Amino acid sequence: MAKTRKRKTPITTVAVASISSAKPKSSRTVIRQYHVLSKQQAQLEALPIRDAQTSKRLADIQNEIEELGGLESYQRMSAIGQGHDRGGGSEKIAIAWLKEIYGTSDSERPLLKLLEVGALKPDNYGCCRSWIKTTPLDLHSRHPGILEQDFLLMDETEHREKWDVVSLSLVLNFVSDPKDRGRMLRLAWSFLVPSGHLFLALPLPCVMNSRYLTCERLTVLMEALGFVQVKERWKEGGKMIYYLYQKDNTKSGSTETWTKKTILRQGDRNNFSILL
Repeated sequence: MAKTRKRKTPITTVAVASISSAKPKSSRTVIRQYHVLSKQQAQLEALPIRDAQTSKRLADIQNEIEELGGLESYQRMSAIGQGHDRGGGSEKIAIAWLKEIYGTSDSERPLLKLLEVGALKPDNYGCCRSWIKTTPLDLHSRHPGILEQDFLLMDETEHREKWDVVSLSLVLNFVSDPKDRGRMLRLAWSFLVPSGHLFLALPLPCVMNSRYLTCERLTVLMEALGFVQVKERWKEGGKMIYYLYQKDNTKSGSTETWTKKTILRQGDRNNFSILL
């Protein structure tokens, strides 16, 4: 009797699999492909003239995104990476740093208001609810406890100096336009109280393997915005880099040098950049 061949599981099935069953490699694949396709989509949609070839490519990209499982699949796989069985989310680093700054015991620490942008779960900071009041938001909320809101469309006057901490963890790299990345950082500065803190987490290659951005360049850019670096964490061969910045109302650097891309490194690099 001939052996029955086992059918391969299509990637769409992997994308909608339960969080507990998806493997790290599967989640990374979906996230990486979704980022690439979204970037290509944004670049084509930004073209002033859209011909038949461009329209066809946009339709093809949309089909590829749907085959991956769409935004829901991307968010699901991102949430997998934050699971405790995968080492937990970046909030653990943020919490540890905030404890160093504000005190190790609950009695020492003030009540902090934290805006978590790009929240995939409503309770990332649940273990600290006695001293951190979190407002989680995301462009497409997956939970009633997460506010559905485009951060870039938030009213600057209404939210000025409203939060003690703003978290941008794996958010800036998802914004396709370099100018919008700069505007996101500007808004974060505006939304923070004086001496408030910005927690920034990026894929390591965004800083270490970009032709337009280096650690030194990022430091100067953040200082131009009015941020002083307090903490930095990454490791050779790692996947992420983490920063903690403090808002400095006395700083006001020129932004003239940040209006266009400047090639800093040659070779096989990515195009991640931030413009102001």
